[in-house]
Amino acid sequence: MAYSTIIKPTDYFNPVTYTGNGSAGHSITGVGFQPDWVWIKTRADSNNHTIFDAVRGVTKRLRSNQTNAENTSSGVTSFNSDGFTVGSDSAGNSGTMVSWNWKANGQGSANTDGSINTTYTSANTTSGFSISTYTGNATTGATIGHGLGVAPAVVLVKRLNATSDWVMYHKGMGAPPKFIVLNTTAAEASSAGIFYNTAPTSSVFYVGDDGATNASGGTYVAYCFSQIQGYSKFGSYTGNGDSDGAFIYTGFSPAIIIAKKTSGGSDWIIWDNKRDGYNETLKRLYPNEAAPEENSTTQGVDFLSNGFKLRGTNSNAWNASGGAYIFMAFAESPFVANSGESIPTTAR
Repeated sequence: MAYSTIIKPTDYFNPVTYTGNGSAGHSITGVGFQPDWVWIKTRADSNNHTIFDAVRGVTKRLRSNQTNAENTSSGVTSFNSDGFTVGSDSAGNSGTMVSWNWKANGQGSANTDGSINTTYTSANTTSGFSISTYTGNATTGATIGHGLGVAPAVVLVKRLNATSDWVMYHKGMGAPPKFIVLNTTAAEASSAGIFYNTAPTSSVFYVGDDGATNASGGTYVAYCFSQIQGYSKFGSYTGNGDSDGAFIYTGFSPAIIIAKKTSGGSDWIIWDNKRDGYNETLKRLYPNEAAPEENSTTQGVDFLSNGFKLRGTNSNAWNASGGAYIFMAFAESPFVANSGESIPTTAR
């Protein structure tokens, strides 16, 4: 039984849907906390995914579907106690929208655990999430402190001052030098230059001398996630190509699932509990594409009380027969909390 110390996962992660109005100063509420990482996507229109965080600064924008360097945008203009405020940028304030929101620990402070000191590390050890910025030195085997106190299962790095891929270490693929790229459809690859040849530890993650993670003078942001029982799960599964697809146990009812085929080329996929709100969950977005939301009538996933079940017989992106996949999932509610304040959750 997966007991959780996090009785209310929505205190740390919560998706929100809203309608943009195109006007600066539009306040988005209902998040339930002041977010430190906000990822926004237009649903009906082709537009970039935009990512903002409290460590880099509120108006500093990245795009998950592009290699572009960080720039300044009016997409998000403030982080507020129950959400955030958007400006007039159409990528954050036009038509039907969704935002995925995580809580870290504000801007944070320098972390000196690694051979490269971070400029800032904002770490929430309760929910297993940290945001760090650092400057590279092109030294093979350099280390960077993540502040989580336990080894992260996922490390996602993006260079800020130059064009570069989003590169990810995910424990579901095995130890480095394996990595995968968020902004493309490419399968997993191997390179000691990205995350060196060593898995993260309880205090640091490793980088090689590749420009994607550690160019001399390059500036970077790293988003690190450790697995918290009953709140987050980072793993792998094998597709069966059947409409009665595999069941993946998480120990909670998911609020979001992010999945990617690692054994071949395919889009990344995001499902969440707000855009459909019922099973079968069919509405999906693609982190590596600006494309609008896709709403298949038969190809989706069921969000269950203790995991998720794949659906669809023609779904290379998440259920190809024999296909290898990784996933990230965060909870809507734990299956069972270790407190009398909650009861077992049910499927929708």
